[in-house]
Amino acid sequence: MGPTSDERLLRALYAEHGGALLGYALRLTGGDRQHAEDVVQETLLRAWRNPQALAGRPVRPWLFTVARNLVVDAHRARQARPPETGDDALAVLPVGDDIDRALESWTVAEALADLSGPHRAVLVETFYRGRSVAEAAQALGIPPGTVKSRTYYALRALKLALEERGLTP
Repeated sequence: MGPTSDERLLRALYAEHGGALLGYALRLTGGDRQHAEDVVQETLLRAWRNPQALAGRPVRPWLFTVARNLVVDAHRARQARPPETGDDALAVLPVGDDIDRALESWTVAEALADLSGPHRAVLVETFYRGRSVAEAAQALGIPPGTVKSRTYYALRALKLALEERGLTP
């Protein structure tokens, strides 16, 4: 089975203009051979896809214009996006710690929700709001001794709830 007319067109374009196009692309890309070869390939592919654009005009200037536009577009695309940093930048991000902290926070919140209302209230006042025993007693309307004993038993219950969830001190 012989080559199709499209394949013959592509081969003819490459045979006649490929060398000059590669040299031009090498100058445009600053000598980057891989990039230049990619530009030549894409340019010839566009010529193959749009044979009507080649009809009735000199082919080489059209090919050179397409190649130049491809290089300019690639340069603009690189400028528009942030530079790639590689895996080294990911190693310094504190993602693991943040996730661990968030999971611990959710676990503690769930454990607090399982406590009785009076135990939860005394822990919220003393630990989360930072109130003294006297201030917590006034806010909760209970004697300071009750705040102390509830705090003791609430912490024991919280410790058990956290151990049940696999979070141990």
